[in-house]
Amino acid sequence: MITIRQLIPISALLLGSAFLLFAGGINGLILPVRGNYEGFSSVSLGLLGTGWALGYVVGCIMTSAMVARVGHVRVFGALCAIAAVSILSSAIVITPWAWITLRGLSGFCFAGTAMIVESWLSERTDPGSRGRVFGVYTMVNLGATTAGFMLLTLGDTTGFLFFALAAIFYCLALVPTALSNTSTPAPMVSVKLNLRALWRNSPVAVFAVFWVGVSNSAFGTLAAVYAQNVGLAVAAVALFTSIPILAGAVMQMPVGLLSDKMDRRKVLVAVAALALVADLAFILLAPEGTTLNYVLAALLGGSIYAMYPVIVAHANDHAEPGTAIQISGGLLLTFGIGSILGPTVAGWAMSEIGIRALFVVTSSAHGVLILYTIWRISRRVAVTGDSKTAFQPLNAGRTSSLQTVKLSQGEAADDGPEKPAVAAG
Repeated sequence: MITIRQLIPISALLLGSAFLLFAGGINGLILPVRGNYEGFSSVSLGLLGTGWALGYVVGCIMTSAMVARVGHVRVFGALCAIAAVSILSSAIVITPWAWITLRGLSGFCFAGTAMIVESWLSERTDPGSRGRVFGVYTMVNLGATTAGFMLLTLGDTTGFLFFALAAIFYCLALVPTALSNTSTPAPMVSVKLNLRALWRNSPVAVFAVFWVGVSNSAFGTLAAVYAQNVGLAVAAVALFTSIPILAGAVMQMPVGLLSDKMDRRKVLVAVAALALVADLAFILLAPEGTTLNYVLAALLGGSIYAMYPVIVAHANDHAEPGTAIQISGGLLLTFGIGSILGPTVAGWAMSEIGIRALFVVTSSAHGVLILYTIWRISRRVAVTGDSKTAFQPLNAGRTSSLQTVKLSQGEAADDGPEKPAVAAG
């Protein structure tokens, strides 16, 4: 257990992160809800997620160089200010292409600010307690994001209020770190995407994480649009988008413990099959009321948001010491590439076929993932229990960064120099 004394030195960082995620929760839900009210097409609303994912991937790649040039505090302050400008501009210029561009800018800012907070946390905690600190950090972020979603139930989403509140909390996020006397951390983690090396290490991980990126980003971006169009009120929409995230957090530990005891690829197939069941239920049952939609959202969220850490753990099972960050960071960027594609395809499908086409896209991604993973199981033996790395719960890709990888892996992040990875399943 982590003590209060251990949390005090990082309290400013945790508070700043909470403000960031609270603002991000408001930002992430007000745009599709308001955009749908303004009559934006499903294609345009899907492109909001594409823009965000593209900005996020670029932010993950570029932030370390920016920090090396001018320092953590200046970059963090600038990114918080730009994020505030972005959401305020969205309230002033209400057009799809302006929002897509601004959403990409907010994704870039979010990636950079998250990496800076996490590099500080990593620096301020010893390797032995990083896992516990990461757990606290994850719970703070989860609570703040959910609170940001639920705030929309308290006012009129057709006005300026929630854009202003998001901007206020983006600005507040820079106050704790600006006033903190915490020493500037060491240079940040930087990882280049090497698909060939990743594929040699684990074809299943690369293939699966791409399709999980497609499905998770499509659902994460357009779930609110689906909920509005089946007749749910704003309060119900906020709950519908919150339930999957909470279910995913609850499911990570039991799924992770199971994957530590058996072939992780089989666990991945089983979890993806549960997601496929939820996808098909959304399509075939066509739920209209809140209860069944909530139940299916919990089943889908508990499945899709538990797959990413299983994939990362599987890829790391055969990795040489010192390559964990390289592999996990590369998978994160591959997830990001899938996240760019998912909302675009799903938005187009919803526009052409109907609102439930969202789940046609996610079910297709899950079906392809299942078939390929089953084939790979037949081609390579499983990793034995003694050779496995320890499972680490992770944010569901979209809210992870290269620094998240380092912070979550504790002592593993401090291993020696990078070495080539050997083949996995």
